[in-house]
Amino acid sequence: MLIPLLFILGGYLCGSVLFARLAVDLFGKGSIVTDSKDANPGAANAFQYGGLWCGMLVLCGDLAKGFLPIHFLLAWPGALDLSPLLLAPALAAPVIGHTFPLFYRFQGGKGIAVTFGCLLGLLPMWEPVGFFALVFVFFSVILRISPHFYRTLVTYLVTLVLLIFSCPLAIWGGFLLLSCAVLLRFHLSKEERGRVAVNVLWRS
Repeated sequence: MLIPLLFILGGYLCGSVLFARLAVDLFGKGSIVTDSKDANPGAANAFQYGGLWCGMLVLCGDLAKGFLPIHFLLAWPGALDLSPLLLAPALAAPVIGHTFPLFYRFQGGKGIAVTFGCLLGLLPMWEPVGFFALVFVFFSVILRISPHFYRTLVTYLVTLVLLIFSCPLAIWGGFLLLSCAVLLRFHLSKEERGRVAVNVLWRS
């Protein structure tokens, strides 16, 4: 019981390290957060306001802090014997840490890159990251929903439905928990709401 709880705590603490905040000091790019419209300490703003290398550092860091805790958890010999009630929070912990980080007064980022990292940590189970990537691309390119707030909401909800019908409780339960954290952070953020618009690729 103690080891699974340590994985959950470790995943949360890993997620609480905001690489965009660290990049502000490393690259001297305070504008990553202060000049962005949504004040989000994430990879998109790091690329836009900090440049290529700053963005790459933040993106790789966010992916890694999602991937590594899940990868090491599943490599632990007792992982397959764990209850879904422990596996699900462990899967969600890095995203919860990123969105509500202990080290930054619970004011974190949106968690999309960290979500990808967590789902990559489940490989060779490909369905979670595969579904999430396909749905993300579908609603970003083919049937584009805007603004980003609503596109993210639909992406997470559709992926959750797909996982419920294709994956064990521990997986879709974990995705449900991390989705709640991401959507709550979006709700609390300065993300643009506006009116929902849907554009199809062949008519854009």
